[in-house]
Amino acid sequence: MGTYNIPRNTKGEGRFLYIFSIKSLIYSVVGAGIGFPIYLILASLNVGLLIRLLVLAGFGFIGFAIATFKFPETGNLKSATSVGGESIDDVIKRYLLFKKKNQKVFVNMPDAVNEKITKEEIKNGRS
Repeated sequence: MGTYNIPRNTKGEGRFLYIFSIKSLIYSVVGAGIGFPIYLILASLNVGLLIRLLVLAGFGFIGFAIATFKFPETGNLKSATSVGGESIDDVIKRYLLFKKKNQKVFVNMPDAVNEKITKEEIKNGRS
């Protein structure tokens, strides 16, 4: 009878405090860094320490969420079906590259291609 090696569960080994991967830790620090000027503004306005820390933690959580969570797969929205299951940061990066190249999305309206349609007809529906 031969031996069989059972693979170890290595998912949690590359993580800090069990929830932070390297990527999510970096995004959390960047998010908290963006929230730090707001923390200082609130400190100069004599806002309570708890509220300032909650604002700072909120920005850190937004960074963590961008790095960790994935876009949900929904069949209801056409725009969400093409990005379903992808990381939020990948979608944001792709959007920024798209905007940087000044690309535009053209929508083909079959009736408008062959005929001239006024905006009011499109708005009210064609008869």
